[in-house]
Amino acid sequence: MKLSYHHLIIPMKSPFITSFGSSSNKDVLVFQANEGNITAFSESVTNENPFYGPEDNYTALYMIKSYLADKIRDLPLPEEFNERARQIKGNNMAKAAMEMLLYDFHAKKEGASLVKYFKKEIRGYANAGVSLGIDDPNITLKKIDDAIQRGYKRLKVKIKKGYDLELLSKIRDTFPEIPLSVDANSDYTKNDFQTIKSMDRYELEYIEQPLYHDDLYYHAQLAKLIETPLCLDESITSPELAQNAIDMGACSIINIKPGRVGGLDSSLKIAEIARNNNAHCWVGGMLETGIGRAFNISLASLNQVDFPGDTSPNDRYFEHDIVNKTFSMENGTIKPMDGPGIGVKIDPGTVKKFTVGEGVIFE
Repeated sequence: MKLSYHHLIIPMKSPFITSFGSSSNKDVLVFQANEGNITAFSESVTNENPFYGPEDNYTALYMIKSYLADKIRDLPLPEEFNERARQIKGNNMAKAAMEMLLYDFHAKKEGASLVKYFKKEIRGYANAGVSLGIDDPNITLKKIDDAIQRGYKRLKVKIKKGYDLELLSKIRDTFPEIPLSVDANSDYTKNDFQTIKSMDRYELEYIEQPLYHDDLYYHAQLAKLIETPLCLDESITSPELAQNAIDMGACSIINIKPGRVGGLDSSLKIAEIARNNNAHCWVGGMLETGIGRAFNISLASLNQVDFPGDTSPNDRYFEHDIVNKTFSMENGTIKPMDGPGIGVKIDPGTVKKFTVGEGVIFE
């Protein structure tokens, strides 16, 4: 088996701004496994910096080269790999990149699409929502109108301290009935409870990760004070923490990002925990290329995932994606690819254009 990678920097159509920074390019690691006539792909959702979580591209590549790659040399089933990698603490995004590579490989080996390989109840399509970065409020209003015209089923806007209540007032004055949520990416603290409580008046679907990135306790306290449901993202890094959060009342909705929780196996377990506890879940995004997007859309096409997620078509963020097939949205839904595995392949010409580094890890 040959394991290789490409390090790419892909220009985005426009900067995507959140409370922890601005992204003008997608700085991404794409992995490729070749065995016989099967070629499998995955990507790491790390970035060039550790601002969303503790990992970045450099730590992920180091962990994969030094510890994780050897554990997939014989192409184990994903659950076998997860057991082998259990002794390595943290590094969920690096682990996920290898685990998802195995998911694609074994689905292709069986000749099954990834969504069928899950062997779960299939809805067959992802309900698509859109996430809008921090911008001038008037530009945000225009983007919301565009998103409504395109048929998105949920609109989410990024907020931060000082860029919140006035923005929400303008949005609700213009669009009083749209399904709206907000995402703070952990920008607020326990001293901001009253500001967050003021958001109740805007009838939001939920407030996502308002407080500290690794917190459950203060979110549980906040949930008692507000009417708007809380959704957790950064705080949920395992099925165990998902169960704890629900038991504590820290959230009633979970944003599942496969990279953040260590892969698809944990993602499926978290979706099951949500359903068994009368909570809700959806699949979030990390500005993935068509490779990562294919995994996310497959996961979001399961019945267990009951809320619209951040599953925009490829052309939302990139002028030129690196895959040979792109996703399209119809009536606010996106279907996973029909082919084996994730159903997409990298386009060699586009990959070459954006590659800034590459290598063979073993063969």
